[in-house]
Amino acid sequence: MHLVYPAVLAALLFSVGVYGVLARRNVVLVLMSVELMLNAVNLNLVAFDAWLRDSLHAGQALTLFTITVAAAEIGLGLAIVLLVFRTRGTADIDRLTALGDPNEDAPESAPEAAVQNDRAVA
Repeated sequence: MHLVYPAVLAALLFSVGVYGVLARRNVVLVLMSVELMLNAVNLNLVAFDAWLRDSLHAGQALTLFTITVAAAEIGLGLAIVLLVFRTRGTADIDRLTALGDPNEDAPESAPEAAVQNDRAVA
């Protein structure tokens, strides 16, 4: 098997993924681009494993590990995106600069906030 074909395909996939991460504004599309880059890495791992004829198949084992990490990343990433979309009403990366609640007023001083919290509980 020639190593050039999968390596060129992986380089193209990785390049498209990098373009997607840098050019897109939607968080879901950025996550899809990251997955595309991880798939390019998986393709390289399997291609080099087959080319080197490794008896332990370390490239395939690393590919399974990468797939597991990618599944966890997508699960957590989509959960965070859905939570942000529910609270903010947008999934635009440029509008997600602050981690605080956009509807919250200016932060109060700590002692006054503690007194108000104690009054609310009582």
